[in-house]
Amino acid sequence: MSETQPRLARDLTLYLLARFGLIVVVAAVLILVKVPLLVAVAIGIVVGLPVGLLAFRGLNARVTAGLAKRNERRARQRAELRAQLRDDHPQDEEPVSGDTADTADSVGTAGSSTGDGDKAA
Repeated sequence: MSETQPRLARDLTLYLLARFGLIVVVAAVLILVKVPLLVAVAIGIVVGLPVGLLAFRGLNARVTAGLAKRNERRARQRAELRAQLRDDHPQDEEPVSGDTADTADSVGTAGSSTGDGDKAA
């Protein structure tokens, strides 16, 4: 687990730096052609970000896979924690779910009897 975190951080940092670097390169080329700075940066962003998605596809896949593994691990830890909490306090949870079911039944019954009364009138 601890091995995945540094690799994800490294891949994410490389990916972000590569994409921003591509924006800077595009903007620098435009500045050399005498395009104003703000226009060059704007064009660099518009051109550089989509090209970065294509040019750094492998790095993007590694970052996406690393994020998916991290999210999966966090979801598993969250589920384990919830299971532990349910095991520690089973009495607190049963009345709550029973109350919810009773409330839903009475709301459904009240709604249907009101609807039947409206149809009869």
